[in-house]
Amino acid sequence: MGKALIIGCGGVASVAIHKCCQNSEAFEEICIASRTKEKCDALKEKLEGTTKTRISTAKVDANKVDELVALIERFKPDVVLNLALPYQDLTIMDACLKTKVHYVDTANYEPEDTAKFEYKWQWAYREKFKKAGICALLGSGFDPGVTGVFTAYALKHHFDEINYIDILDCNGGDHGYPFATNFNPEINIREVSANGSYWEDGHWVETKPMEIKREYDFDGVGKKDMYLLHHEEIESLALNVPGIKRIRFFMTFGQSYLTHLKCLENVGMTSIKPILFEGKEIVPLQFLKAVLPDPASLGPRTVGKTNIGCIFRGKKDGKEKTYYLYNVCDHQECYKEVGSQAISYTTGVPAMIGAMLVMNGTWTKPGVYNIEEFDPDPFMEALNKWGLPWKENFHPVLVD
Repeated sequence: MGKALIIGCGGVASVAIHKCCQNSEAFEEICIASRTKEKCDALKEKLEGTTKTRISTAKVDANKVDELVALIERFKPDVVLNLALPYQDLTIMDACLKTKVHYVDTANYEPEDTAKFEYKWQWAYREKFKKAGICALLGSGFDPGVTGVFTAYALKHHFDEINYIDILDCNGGDHGYPFATNFNPEINIREVSANGSYWEDGHWVETKPMEIKREYDFDGVGKKDMYLLHHEEIESLALNVPGIKRIRFFMTFGQSYLTHLKCLENVGMTSIKPILFEGKEIVPLQFLKAVLPDPASLGPRTVGKTNIGCIFRGKKDGKEKTYYLYNVCDHQECYKEVGSQAISYTTGVPAMIGAMLVMNGTWTKPGVYNIEEFDPDPFMEALNKWGLPWKENFHPVLVD
């Protein structure tokens, strides 16, 4: 039994909070904190009669270490689950250091002024967290997150060494809008319009945005076009997987999405450089975010499924082996259960599981760790229990 402070109250946070409340044996008490306390209060009101978990709320600016420290000292959580924006990872880690409380997040830090997300800033905290005797678990979402757990599981149970990993992220959902993003538009568009890259033979190979395209037939979804993107878990897996030669990440996009994105890019709407508008500085991408549908509102209208997983190739007992581990998730089922679409669900469930394993001591060692550095078995068991059952395929079609 423990106490968790959850920072953030968007789509992913809402799922994680629902899941904590379903799991009141582990989460005796939670505090939901965000800049907009009304959102936290509304969620508390919705959940209160349905759970044994005690829920409180608080207003906090996650950019301000002193505000975070004051809240942590007041609530005294066993773990802080950061579901705010990636720009706020470091201030929250600073607050956890000052108060000696475990830290869990789902996405790595990126500075607000450059669309550059990598682990170096958080990895720089390793010694400090070790000295403080607390654990930071990085990337406990789906990708990064479950993809790292899948890799650790494949290595533990099926391979002596893994040489090739292809991470395939397919969203076969349809929300009916000509253009909308499934999670925070700012993060989503920054990710998609950046150069792609993959890891091969010990170094990064950079590609133009959307330059490499493949078609794949996904279980539960069907044939989809997918594109090679840079993705953060490649960076940690490249260090932590013995025998690795290449890691690639592919994500599916429909033609309508890509056409709209290209057009918005061409007219400067995806830029993160401030411009002057009627005497006031605005960031075009932030303005675009304000006019696009809120990802949290897509739940009731989204139909179809997601399929996210990893295809592994490597060796076992000297023989070549392939293995595909994946999850299929239904948008409408997620909406019925927790009021959100599958994109938020597939991130929010692992966030709850990571926080639970750190909080109950299963995964607690002092320092800063990526998710694949822990024993995958308790997490894999929890995925089946809490709504993200996984499937295996020992003869998958490979991506060329």
